[in-house]
Amino acid sequence: MKQKRQFPGASPYTDRHGQRRWRYRKGGFSRELGTEYGSPEFVQRYEAALLEHRTGKKAGAGAATTIPGSVNDLVASWYQSPEWKGLADLTRKTYRGVIEPFRQKHGDKPVNRLERRHVMSFLAEKSETPSAANNLRKRLGQLLDHAIALEWIKSNPARLTKAYKITGEGFHAWDEGEIARFFEVHGPGTVAHRAVTLMLYTGAARVDAVKLGPMNMKGGRLEYRRQKTAKTNGVLVSIPVHPDLAEVLGNCPADRPFLATAYGKSRSPDGLGNLMREWCDKAGLSECSAHGLRKACARRLAEAGATAHEIMAVTGHKTLAEVQRYTETAMREGLADSAHAKLLSRPNREQTVVNLPQRFAKKSTKAMKRKDK
Repeated sequence: MKQKRQFPGASPYTDRHGQRRWRYRKGGFSRELGTEYGSPEFVQRYEAALLEHRTGKKAGAGAATTIPGSVNDLVASWYQSPEWKGLADLTRKTYRGVIEPFRQKHGDKPVNRLERRHVMSFLAEKSETPSAANNLRKRLGQLLDHAIALEWIKSNPARLTKAYKITGEGFHAWDEGEIARFFEVHGPGTVAHRAVTLMLYTGAARVDAVKLGPMNMKGGRLEYRRQKTAKTNGVLVSIPVHPDLAEVLGNCPADRPFLATAYGKSRSPDGLGNLMREWCDKAGLSECSAHGLRKACARRLAEAGATAHEIMAVTGHKTLAEVQRYTETAMREGLADSAHAKLLSRPNREQTVVNLPQRFAKKSTKAMKRKDK
């Protein structure tokens, strides 16, 4: 599946000195963006390239490339805020993937003219993909909160809209049959087998899984901090190594991550995601994905009787609500089984709900009065 880029139209190339650089290209139009992807200078040049491509007018030397008070101006300001800089790199990348397409379309519009009906219109354009609409709503909420902090606006119109209802349960959690099928196709000794085993027994997201290695093994335990929460002093995940996982990792080199490339280099999260897609397709598991293994880990723990707090200690979630989203199906089935067992253990099981209590079964002794014509 092709992923949306943070800055549409921006592409890398290597110059004659071997330096990796970026440029904005659209048709025959091309402008240099610099060497540091996502830096303030990069963003400024990117904005100028968008404006020039859209209007055909190039800003003069020293001229401002951003209209004061516009969406472009607000986004650029937010990218320099402590709130933005406090986000993890992966989170910033994800947020940009939502913000930049919106800015490319509405960047010149004034923020102080933005109303609730406009936000509703933006969201309606994505109504066929409710998750995407909700993601845009969240990012606009954060962006316009920043506008309030700058005293550009007094209220946040995005906060006055309602989220779209999501059908389904998000990423598919692998069931035991799918796990068995994957291991039938990808046997021990393969990177595919090692990757799935690692994520299945740790609950690690792929952005964390690609970094795990012998350096994370301490006293028979695997320890790491999730990248998603590392900048906010996320809790330390420290879990015992399951025997099945220990067997798979036992022969891994000590000088590289468990899921390193053939050259011993760290594998990228996107690279692992693409490989997982290929591996799953080869096994005929079109609904399965890397993130589904994280849910499968939580499901297994829930089915084994682990409490929500115990599951959080393994997966590194920070709130109970997040764990409940992952485990609600398994917990619901377990609670139904428990409730049914209690029903079967009751004495006088032959009594059913149609045997009404005596007080509801009494017949009235008063004759109904008949009104004669």
